[in-house]
Amino acid sequence: MKNNKISLETHFWSGQEVENPFEFIEVFFEYGNLDYYKETLNQFLFHTEQQKLYEKGYPGQIFILYTAFRSFLKACFKLRSKSEKWKVRKALEKRSILEQASLTSEEYQNPFVVFQNAFIDTAFEEYEFFLCEITHLSLSPFGEEFDYDLITPFIHLTKMLDAAQIIRERGIKKIKDKKSISRDIKPS
Repeated sequence: MKNNKISLETHFWSGQEVENPFEFIEVFFEYGNLDYYKETLNQFLFHTEQQKLYEKGYPGQIFILYTAFRSFLKACFKLRSKSEKWKVRKALEKRSILEQASLTSEEYQNPFVVFQNAFIDTAFEEYEFFLCEITHLSLSPFGEEFDYDLITPFIHLTKMLDAAQIIRERGIKKIKDKKSISRDIKPS
């Protein structure tokens, strides 16, 4: 069976090509922080029903963010199958429930579950359509009616951002065999 590699297309927004999804997470969060991405995604969604442009002063930045989010989706799609070989390190201390953000306790403990669930509920192509549509609608000065679900992909994408941040903060361990013997690996 032929192994098709999915290009993350990071050169459009980061200036470098990154293919490893764990390295990608570091580059993605160096480009912008979690709050910036979540706020941008919220503004995209907010402006889908507004009759005014988002970022009227510099709409080109929206296109760059669209390409960054599209690369992020591709990395998340790759990460959905990584839980067989990789494990996220446990949190060292008990944290506030607020630090879980949009994640359940199970998702907080194992962020790979977020990526698996996201692509069970919604196909990769639907996420691409969602990104394209909210980008288009947030840059349109006209109100348009649509009859498709924007909320489900939005919720999953928000959860994937939170899960990626947890992977970045805690790091990962390689699972050596079925007995869960592991060694520490830095994600970057």
